[in-house]
Amino acid sequence: MLLVLTKQEMTLSEKTVTELENSILEIEHRIEDLEKASLKDNCDRSVEITYLREKHVRLQKRLCSKLTPYDIVKIARHPLRPLTADYVNMMIDDFVELHGDKRFGDDKAIICGLGRIGQERLLIIGQQKGKSTKERIACNFGMPNPEGYRKALQKMKLAEKFHLPIVTLIDTPGANPDIGAEERGQAYAIAENIYEMCRLKTPIINIVIGEGGSGGALGIGIGDKFAILEYAYYSVISPEGCAAILWKNSDNAPEASESLQLTAKDLLKFGVVDEVIPEPLGAAHKSPKAMANTLKSYILKYLEEIKSTPIDKLLDKRYNKYRNIGKYLEG
Repeated sequence: MLLVLTKQEMTLSEKTVTELENSILEIEHRIEDLEKASLKDNCDRSVEITYLREKHVRLQKRLCSKLTPYDIVKIARHPLRPLTADYVNMMIDDFVELHGDKRFGDDKAIICGLGRIGQERLLIIGQQKGKSTKERIACNFGMPNPEGYRKALQKMKLAEKFHLPIVTLIDTPGANPDIGAEERGQAYAIAENIYEMCRLKTPIINIVIGEGGSGGALGIGIGDKFAILEYAYYSVISPEGCAAILWKNSDNAPEASESLQLTAKDLLKFGVVDEVIPEPLGAAHKSPKAMANTLKSYILKYLEEIKSTPIDKLLDKRYNKYRNIGKYLEG
């Protein structure tokens, strides 16, 4: 069927991201209503449904082309975006969760466990934000405490002992900055993880699946392959935090997002990430299973690449990788 942009759709192309999102949502509801009505009265509405689905795809593409860096930050924080626990459930077979740091307690903001992807046995570690209010409070909204980073490091050393590769899924606005976390050695725990991950004698893959906030991300973010999902971000500070420092007003977060150059496209250009993993049309929260399958295939591809490298060469490459990130001019 040949489709021509209607006058209404031409107007949609000039609308803001929020207005486009609302238009897309209306089409989704209309498709759902038509499908239910077709089942109820056994009437064929396939032509109208097909038209709406094609219109839906066109608007999704137009929406993606209009996204600003701050829009991408908001997508990375979307309440329906898949979390570490979702990917574990969809990707990992025979998952056995490991708890506690043997010093203070078990931090629910970091999930650690052993499992399989296909025939590959591995250790998976990821930050968890929680979905319900109760879960979010228990997980401290994805902001790990020092015991979380110590738990992660202990399990990574266990993986090293048994020659298991490590996959970390990064999704945090930042490490917990409260007084209790500082008293228990938050900065030291993150610094120790960075130091130890640089020399762990096992392959490490890092993937930013949502927010990659500052030292909170770095605490589990050193490895041989560093990738990021298309609509995730990775930054030294949140846009709101940056705006509060530079403009004394968090309302300037959109301008801060532009200046920070925190999107996947920017990070690939600067050589901070090795690869951008594409998301389904409309982002990961629109098709979580499709996103999980894509992520799974990329992890298997990375493991195949990395495992063929002798461990001493792998460590040298890992060290040089981080030494060479960034460019600067000497005056």
